[in-house]
Amino acid sequence: MKRFVYGLMTLCLLAALLPGRAEAVDLPIESRAAILMEKKTGEILYAKNEHEPLEPASVTKIMTLLLTMEAIDSGALRYDDVVTASDYASSMGGSQIFLAAGEQMTVEDLLKGVCVASGNDASVALAEHLAGVTELFVTQMNNRAKELGMNDTHFVNCNGLPAEGHVTSAYDIALMSRELILHHPDIRRFTTIWMDTLRGGASEISNTNKLIRFYDGATGLKTGSTSSAGYCISATAERDGMELVAVILKADTSDKRFADAKTLLNYGFSTYGLFDASKGLETDDVPVKMGTAPSVRPVLCGDAALLVERGQMAGVERTITLAESVDAPVEAGDVLGEVTVTAGDTVLARLPLCAAESVPRLTWGQMLGRILRMALMAEQKNGF
Repeated sequence: MKRFVYGLMTLCLLAALLPGRAEAVDLPIESRAAILMEKKTGEILYAKNEHEPLEPASVTKIMTLLLTMEAIDSGALRYDDVVTASDYASSMGGSQIFLAAGEQMTVEDLLKGVCVASGNDASVALAEHLAGVTELFVTQMNNRAKELGMNDTHFVNCNGLPAEGHVTSAYDIALMSRELILHHPDIRRFTTIWMDTLRGGASEISNTNKLIRFYDGATGLKTGSTSSAGYCISATAERDGMELVAVILKADTSDKRFADAKTLLNYGFSTYGLFDASKGLETDDVPVKMGTAPSVRPVLCGDAALLVERGQMAGVERTITLAESVDAPVEAGDVLGEVTVTAGDTVLARLPLCAAESVPRLTWGQMLGRILRMALMAEQKNGF
């Protein structure tokens, strides 16, 4: 059993080293840096200067939104919690929802203010509510960035206003964007709003992301612009169950920012699709020697979604390889075999099949009881 498991682990590692996607495809991207990433797999479909440290402007707020949504989903924060705006929050320039010092607003409305109106003041109000002071919140932002592998990033503030040393990269923005939309899909309630109101209808806001209205399947996510950062966006969209993240940094104009984002998204949706390797998959149970159960059920480990070129989709096939038997004890998650996914002669992936449940080893008492039952059944069958 161990030899079989180690062999499969090696195969899985080799599969991880298979050639990546055609990131060098020639697309008419005019912006300084760009990247296209698929949400479920995290695969990169296109990249240009993706690790160059650049100013992100208000795209910074994706990390502010991520920390806020993590607090909400953990129960540490609620949508209906009331936040009181500080003097500092109300002093923010640039895009804002014009919070007055001492004004109270719910977390839900502040999220709306960040996602739709890109409110710098709303971002600071959330940061102060979560961490007490923005300096501590920024430390939390940088710590979370390190956890996500955002090695090109250093945040100085929570809203993206120009500051010395406040930089990130297209790749890092894609990482935090994916984390937000993959694990906190409720953020769509805000990022897909085109027009809405605050303060009981007294204040109208409209989305700074024009793709929400004009691009089919747009789900978000965040725009940004300053004179030094240029025009930036992390644009997300979903079609046929596949969601893409297109990041654009340092475009010359707002129109070019949106045009480049659409070019990336159009390329992704026209070229790739998701194949669910678990759909309709049927496997035999694997016999267990000396186990409390005679066999164990294999299931695919983890997410079985695979990114496949649309031209290959119709020819995708799966081949199942299973161990002839395994020795007890078996722990849930132990590797029992693999599914090899191919398109023609190309191996797309080797996915491990794991034990769906644990099967303990028989104790001496259980073995004796089983032998006695078998003997009794033999006697009854022979009429003794």
